[in-house]
Amino acid sequence: MTETDNRPFALRKYNAEQLKTALYKMHLIRLFEEGAEDSYTRGLIHGTMHLSIGQEASAVASCMPLSDSDYITSTHRGHGHCIGKGADVKRMFAEFFGKEDGYCHGRGGSMHIADITKNNLGANGIVGASTPLGVGAAMAAQVRGSDAVTIAFSTDGASNNGTFLESLNLAAIWNLNFILIVENNQYAVSTTLAEATRETELYKRGEAIGVESHRIDGNDSLLVYETVSDAVKKCRAGLGPILIEAVTFRHSGHHVNDPGKYMPEEKLKYYKDRDPVDRARDNLIKMGKATKEEVAAIEAEIEAEFEAAVVAAKAAGEVSVEEFREFVAEY
Repeated sequence: MTETDNRPFALRKYNAEQLKTALYKMHLIRLFEEGAEDSYTRGLIHGTMHLSIGQEASAVASCMPLSDSDYITSTHRGHGHCIGKGADVKRMFAEFFGKEDGYCHGRGGSMHIADITKNNLGANGIVGASTPLGVGAAMAAQVRGSDAVTIAFSTDGASNNGTFLESLNLAAIWNLNFILIVENNQYAVSTTLAEATRETELYKRGEAIGVESHRIDGNDSLLVYETVSDAVKKCRAGLGPILIEAVTFRHSGHHVNDPGKYMPEEKLKYYKDRDPVDRARDNLIKMGKATKEEVAAIEAEIEAEFEAAVVAAKAAGEVSVEEFREFVAEY
């Protein structure tokens, strides 16, 4: 077990490219989520969505040790996971806008984006579904004789679902290359973790069934990367599965229509003061891997790319009414 903020950590191990990649994707997720919320409030996006502002580190740093041959399964709060695994933000926004160029051809919306070319098996709106789906992907890889690793992103809210422990137990019995990352943002909608379970340190659930388990600061991108990298190596060596509880905090309500008034102001301030994107930026500068001017240039480039992607998504072709009717008729 590894306690939050209590693990030796050698910052010098990280090269400039790794740190720039982390900042690039985390800053992109932040822009993406802010842009999605803005488009929603202006009536350009229909159907609700769940933003991951404040949780960028766990999404990006968890995916960085993976290759395209490795798998992820995601949650209802899955935009960051998709971007972390290499999704095209233009196609993601095209999906939001109901355009044919979207990942689901404009038919799935926010909670159903998947990119099979990257082995991103997708987000879904069923709480807790990512764990059994991830175990299934890991089992399929084992049957094929592949050393591919599967990461299933889950949540504190999903940890009380029966599928959570049942699936993890199966992964343990079968020694699967499976990593369960529990993004503990401390709220299931408006219900605190302490209101839902007596034991609030969720990594202990893995330990109870003999699964190597860790509890870490999910807003520290370097610590997340180090922990997940170690877990990936162990899985490829046949030492899986592994559970990682990444303690984090969302900066807004459960979804875009939720003002989050139930979240204590002092707690929100605590986590905003430890913003994961700010910390990734500071890592680059403090470790001498980039100057403030170079970081500003990187972020300006990301912002220009993002704005161009949104413009292109808006200009993408509309879904054909006839094709959509045919699609609906098939189901």
